[in-house]
Amino acid sequence: MAGLELLYCSARADISCPQDALVCGLHWELIQHGYRCLGAGEQPGPDERKSELLPAGWEANKEVYTLRYKSTDDARELLLKAIVVEDSMILNVMDRASQKVADVTLAVADYINPEHLNDFHKVYKNMEELRMRIASGIIAPLGVPTEKAKNESRVEKKDPVLPEDYDPLGIPPRLPAGMRAPSWPSPLNPFAVGGRDLDPLGGRSGGMIVDPLRSGFPQPGIDPSAGLPSRLPPGAVPPGARFDPFGPLGAGRAGPDPDHLPPPGYDDMFM
Repeated sequence: MAGLELLYCSARADISCPQDALVCGLHWELIQHGYRCLGAGEQPGPDERKSELLPAGWEANKEVYTLRYKSTDDARELLLKAIVVEDSMILNVMDRASQKVADVTLAVADYINPEHLNDFHKVYKNMEELRMRIASGIIAPLGVPTEKAKNESRVEKKDPVLPEDYDPLGIPPRLPAGMRAPSWPSPLNPFAVGGRDLDPLGGRSGGMIVDPLRSGFPQPGIDPSAGLPSRLPPGAVPPGARFDPFGPLGAGRAGPDPDHLPPPGYDDMFM
């Protein structure tokens, strides 16, 4: 309100009715949203410049207040007409570039105390509601000036807060107690990559195939010498190789024997 107070005091000599005070408040709201006043009337005058102050002759017509504004980034130019109808004021604002129009109707008595025109601290009331009406009824439909939108986006998009001793090139801190680091293949054994693919039954702590007999439990390794009269010499089968045994698995295989209940009188080695 400090800026509006200075504006009101500078225009105090021209304010003689509640409508004047309301236009002064509307003017300041447009200033707050990134616009500057060019002058009064529909046509531009000589040596116009953008200003936060109200131009000379702004209150000459008590029935229709006509003011022109331009955004600080020069992208938009607005024509404001405040039409007084009995105890209300109809705001008609047009963007001259896009021809967009916004309208808002305000009851003067809702925002101005007519008996306190000489006291700025008492003349305005319900200012928060007035700001919301201007923002939703005029600023939003016509668009916020680009420069103001950029400033607001910078405020909203804050960088994440980092500790004071954060060093992007430093070694990351240790994990808190109770947390486990992710499992990675040993850097000393490059051949460990893809090891689980070489052991689908999970003999190396997990695999791709689920054993229905021992689901969820570690499986003993398969003996490639099964079915032979003697065992293969060490190194005959490379570690992790896909190797089919020569014969049926040994008796030590966990789980039931699939041949333990053949049909009566049926002798078939493939059953």
